Amino acid sequence: MGEILGVFAALLSSALGGTSIGATRYLVATLDPLAIGAFRFSLGFLFLLPIAIGKRGGWPPRRDWPGITGLGLLFFALFPMLFNASLIFTTAARGALALSTLPLLTLLVGALLRVEQLTKRKTAGVLIAMLGVGIALLAGLAGAPPGAWRGDLIMVAAAFCMALYSIWSKPFIRRCGPIPFTTMAMAVGAAALLTISWTRGSFQPVATFGTAQWLAVVYLGLFGAALTFFLWAFALERTAPTRVAISVTVNPITAALVGAVLLGEPLGSNLAIGIAAVFTGIWMATTGNNRSTEAIVSGAADELRPGSGS
Repeated sequence: MGEILGVFAALLSSALGGTSIGATRYLVATLDPLAIGAFRFSLGFLFLLPIAIGKRGGWPPRRDWPGITGLGLLFFALFPMLFNASLIFTTAARGALALSTLPLLTLLVGALLRVEQLTKRKTAGVLIAMLGVGIALLAGLAGAPPGAWRGDLIMVAAAFCMALYSIWSKPFIRRCGPIPFTTMAMAVGAAALLTISWTRGSFQPVATFGTAQWLAVVYLGLFGAALTFFLWAFALERTAPTRVAISVTVNPITAALVGAVLLGEPLGSNLAIGIAAVFTGIWMATTGNNRSTEAIVSGAADELRPGSGS
């Protein structure tokens, strides 16, 4: 039951992440992407803070603070900077396809670190889901600006950061729970983005914001940060990193649907085929014999616990 709950939490997290792209697209016309990230994670932290304070068990132990700080900088500061930088050079469709390498990278890194078992079924599921993303975004992949490969590589680097976060954060989440961990890590990333944005003068356009812009900011903070990344950590607590990471292939699908409804962006018949392939791949990668994988993950978590071993 915990495995199934974790997979559904990851799918919901990625679906919400896709809707957040629509809100980001709306804001990016008037606000620096770094400032959007600063708003998103700062508000997300403020939404999560009272829940974390009221939670029994309190904050993570002090011995975990350096690790959580590093993970916060990796995922809530470096990742959004690489993500935004990649879209300067490449298209949204190509960027989404590059980001969909996340489950493959997570699978490979997890196998190298002996955190997760590499199986044929799981690998096939990951590749089919990635193929589904490519099919769904086929129309947007046709045209690419000169030098788009640079943006593609930067996005793969962003996906690599997310893969490391998904693997390294699991033992911390198991010890303190998803809400305290996410709150502290998000606070670190938000502080970094706020400092950079303030130094760059990125908040000046806020003076011209109307009700629609503020609603988009609040949506990003509540749903695009607090709920999305709590669900991601919740999923990592209950299932293997690759089973969580493969859900990111739902993100561009949801973004395409939101773009069609709210922004009038066109949809092709290939979207339905892509959706079917994505969910087929997710089903393959998240079903089968889970015992051996979970044993490896649990053992790795115990090994990473401070004070364990000799």
